[in-house]
Amino acid sequence: MRSLHIAFIVFTVILLGYQQVNSMDKMEKHMKNNTEKTASAVFAGGCFWCTDSDFEKVEGVIEVISGYTGGRIKNPTYKQVSGGGTGHLEVVKVVYDPAKISYEQLLDIFWQHVDPTDPGGQFVDRGDQYRSAVFYSDDTEKRLVEQSKQRLSASGRFSKPIVTDILPLEEFYPAEDYHQDYYKKNPIRYKWYRSGSGRDQFLKKTWADSKTGTQKKAMKSGTDSKIAPAMEDGTKSGMEKGDMSSVTIKEKMGDERMYTRPNDNELQQRLNSMQYKVTRQDGTEPPFQNEYWDNHKAGIYTDIVSGEPLFSSVDKFESGTGWPSFTQPLEPKNIVEKADRNLWMVRTEVRSHHGDSHLGHVFDDGPAPTGLRYCINSASLRFIPVEDLEKEGYGQYRKLFK
Repeated sequence: MRSLHIAFIVFTVILLGYQQVNSMDKMEKHMKNNTEKTASAVFAGGCFWCTDSDFEKVEGVIEVISGYTGGRIKNPTYKQVSGGGTGHLEVVKVVYDPAKISYEQLLDIFWQHVDPTDPGGQFVDRGDQYRSAVFYSDDTEKRLVEQSKQRLSASGRFSKPIVTDILPLEEFYPAEDYHQDYYKKNPIRYKWYRSGSGRDQFLKKTWADSKTGTQKKAMKSGTDSKIAPAMEDGTKSGMEKGDMSSVTIKEKMGDERMYTRPNDNELQQRLNSMQYKVTRQDGTEPPFQNEYWDNHKAGIYTDIVSGEPLFSSVDKFESGTGWPSFTQPLEPKNIVEKADRNLWMVRTEVRSHHGDSHLGHVFDDGPAPTGLRYCINSASLRFIPVEDLEKEGYGQYRKLFK
């Protein structure tokens, strides 16, 4: 009897061990299957704010990560990539469910959200870092991309050659946190940038007659209605011609002026002490004791360091703070926002894109139509009166004041 009892215990232990091993094996298989349910693809289509927004609207896409790839330096910053010369492109990594959408379908959607004929960038974003490209991770993807590109070329839809690069995927570097889901975090600023970039006008004109079944099925319900259709004159529906973004005006005028930051020695000689303190040392000037807080003249405000256009008197308002305040930028792409954790609080710092000048901060307590208040130091600005715009090389903005 004792032998039977011992045998029963041994059998039970063996059975429990088998069940545990079998359970672990099933768990591992489950985890593996879950992992295999996702795949990723990397695309470059100009500003990653826009490509992020476009792909996140697609059914079957799980996540979109903005980042950089294709360059020569490790862990690049936005400042390095946007300045050019690194070889990196602004890209998005699209994580998707192959059971819901295929790689070929993602390619179809990509082509319908870029200008594949432009070798110099995408829409208002100029430079190698903004050119279009598809990055393949294996021979199968390479073959599918090449076939897809050939079909697009043979379609006759474009009068110019398709120049989108097909490149092997190298290490992908995620962009800074403030660039992730930018269109969600900054919906108003994103709306003004996108509406003025010319992207949607181009896409509507190019694809209006053949929105594919793939795209119709892939787009999540209701997302298309968020992008207002373009009018015949290039403005957005619901916007007056006089409200046309200066980005669009610049594009039509063909302005390709380049803005750079002089070296520190030159800046110390050219700027006064307050201007240098504010722009280069992140300082703040006294309220009500600065040049432009009560300036009511018509014109634009540029970065005192680089000359890049930043704000317009059209968007200036009396905030009562003692600093110049604006509801929106004149050129959204010339504005960089960063988290500022000084003074025991979290604020959103505003810097210039090309000059990297500290400008001030942006708050969400402003008036309509944006609800934003760009609180800017006068010391970081140079005012160009409307009558001097042509003479100073900013003639394309004259239309804002007619």
